[in-house]
Amino acid sequence: MKTFIEKIDVASLVKGGKNLSFSALVVIGDGKGYVGYGMGKAREVSSAIKKGVEAAKKNIVKVPITEKGATIPHTVTGYFGSGTVLLKPASEGTGVIAGGPVRAVITAAGIQNILTKSLGSTTAHNVVKATVDALLRLKQPERVARLRGKAVSEILGLDEKKAEARKAEPAPAAAQTSAPAEA
Repeated sequence: MKTFIEKIDVASLVKGGKNLSFSALVVIGDGKGYVGYGMGKAREVSSAIKKGVEAAKKNIVKVPITEKGATIPHTVTGYFGSGTVLLKPASEGTGVIAGGPVRAVITAAGIQNILTKSLGSTTAHNVVKATVDALLRLKQPERVARLRGKAVSEILGLDEKKAEARKAEPAPAAAQTSAPAEA
């Protein structure tokens, strides 16, 4: 899956006239957790895109995606230059809530449910690089559990959530108290 994000025209004035050049920002991914970005520059747009794809193939990274809900394991923030991107996991059925360059990276990676917010710079290059930085900061729950010497359920808080849910349920024989009526 190849996504063309941005094309920039650059014209330099020389003795014989204008010298046109193009740069292209491209994102590629397989939709199964691998994504990469690249930039290409050339005298023609098609050549610039081709060079961008070749550069993107050299920058492919693995993104941890949860099996349930096809989202990310935890909230994370990525930075590049003055661009900041916040990525939050979302429940199943939410979809991809993202704008422009962030959406291209997220969909190329195969993430289907996510909430994002782009803060700071709106330059496509900075936003794409900040998004990839955020995806690189993600950690697999299994790896974190192994490093801490704990069970995966402890890391995810599954046992604690079940215990809290039992405590929050009202007791069946609990007496209902009401405020005294004012005269």
